[in-house]
Amino acid sequence: MGEHKDLRTRSKVISEGVNRVPNRAMLRAVGFNDDDFKKPMIGVASTWSEVTPCNMHIHDLAVQAKRGVRENGGAPLIFNTITVSDGISMGHEGMFFSLPSREAIADSIEIVTGAERFDALVAIGGCDKNTPACLMAIGRMNIPAVYVYGGTIQPGKLDGKDVDIVTAFEAVGSYHDGRMNDEQLHKIECSVCPGPGSCGGMYTANTMAAAAEAMGMSLPGSSSTPAISPNKAVECAEAGKQVLALLEKDIYPKDIMTKEAFENAITVVMALGGSTNAFLHLLAIAHSVGVDLTLDDFERIRVRVPHLADLKPSGKYVMQDLNDIGGVQGVMKMLLAEGLLHGDCLTVTGKTLAENLADAEPLQAEQAIIRPMDQPLKSNGPLVVLRGNLAPDGAVAKMSGMKKTRFVGPAKVYDSEDDATQAILRDEIQAGDVLVIRYCGPKGGPGMPEMLSVTALIVGKGLGGEVALMTDGRFSGGSHGFVVGHVSPEAQVGGPIALLKTGDTVVIDSETQQISFDVTDEELTERASAWVQPPLKFKTGVLAKYSRLVASASKGAVTDLIE
Repeated sequence: MGEHKDLRTRSKVISEGVNRVPNRAMLRAVGFNDDDFKKPMIGVASTWSEVTPCNMHIHDLAVQAKRGVRENGGAPLIFNTITVSDGISMGHEGMFFSLPSREAIADSIEIVTGAERFDALVAIGGCDKNTPACLMAIGRMNIPAVYVYGGTIQPGKLDGKDVDIVTAFEAVGSYHDGRMNDEQLHKIECSVCPGPGSCGGMYTANTMAAAAEAMGMSLPGSSSTPAISPNKAVECAEAGKQVLALLEKDIYPKDIMTKEAFENAITVVMALGGSTNAFLHLLAIAHSVGVDLTLDDFERIRVRVPHLADLKPSGKYVMQDLNDIGGVQGVMKMLLAEGLLHGDCLTVTGKTLAENLADAEPLQAEQAIIRPMDQPLKSNGPLVVLRGNLAPDGAVAKMSGMKKTRFVGPAKVYDSEDDATQAILRDEIQAGDVLVIRYCGPKGGPGMPEMLSVTALIVGKGLGGEVALMTDGRFSGGSHGFVVGHVSPEAQVGGPIALLKTGDTVVIDSETQQISFDVTDEELTERASAWVQPPLKFKTGVLAKYSRLVASASKGAVTDLIE
């Protein structure tokens, strides 16, 4: 520990450096006094925004974190960064900006933290990209830090049933199929998002929050606490207190985010049946701290971890239900008892994971949300790495809730999400087809657009599990069905998915972990020689920069990889 102990005096550059008079004058204008210049300066990174319910409450949480810092001897300053709403961006060109927003958030936190010379950091996030982005910035800066998740939304209620944002997307498919009228659709629209917080199922935001807690970067219990709970404000104040303790003890992110900590995160994601986006984000966070994490690590862990959680999108319950019966802490306590977690990993409490979990309450005995270890939903994790002549560098399938483990069918190939959507609405996609959407990877999308609208349309039309969907893009954590994403190499760089033709027979097998198409080597060579790389879709602006810099999905789609 203490690899960067000299960074404890970062803010002394402000208070005692050559330019101390103008530096101090600027800080006095924002409320500092003489005593504050003797204290460590702590940044509070807020992702508050009115553009999404996931983040609409976070300013108030940042104020509580600031209070926790100030009451425990630090000099806190709140700064903001951006967020986008994946739900609002879904199904149109706005989704091109979603994954790039992760880099913008991480970059902006790194920039402000570096420029202001903060001694430590509390970061508070909500929507899908906030958690990985905050952790990426924390890893790059490697100053004492605590991450706080803004919390999950409550489920909406309609006709006595829980509904959420995925209900709305799937209702659109039912509406287009004539199985729902305008009035029913409007009722769903008005019911699914009752207030602040991130999407309620085991979708990407809750998946990454659970991963952050398993990794030891957030306070025990933080990932499950609902956004509207008074305990969330208490957590933020405690984070402000705890980050000063980390500074005092010389405990840094690289001391916490070790290879074993990432293995703990993957274990929890597999047990909960989390989002496929966890692959992208955990790979990117690992890159930020210099940990060698690959798709093979996910697969190594998957085969020994059972899927235990009956959570949406493939299950019945939501994150608030899990919180009510013991939360992620209860699940981790259960996994540790089975020898599936590294209990000796250090956490932001200054204690080990095992020490934290010793104080945690076990899961309630009478509940149906988390299965017993000897009665899992699936004997191993549902997030499967596939390889074959369609994805030599790997692809990711989510098999939770699926009775089929093998799908063989003719490809229906489309070069954009919009073309595929129109094909579904025209009933061109039939049971048994493999719907392929390509040129949607990190470079080709650009930004790996999520396909929740497409998967929801398929489910809404009654074809869930009857049509396989394959893409070099990615899926929302709310997607379910027979879906394969992150196909690498992507079509834009000439990956084999670019050479696939409508009518080719595709084999997807989660048992043998195969993803291939039935074409001879000679035919494949001939197609490759005839393929012409299309130009990138954007010539200027942030998406042009992103397209030029971004790495493969199999490397986490980071933009600072040197190969």
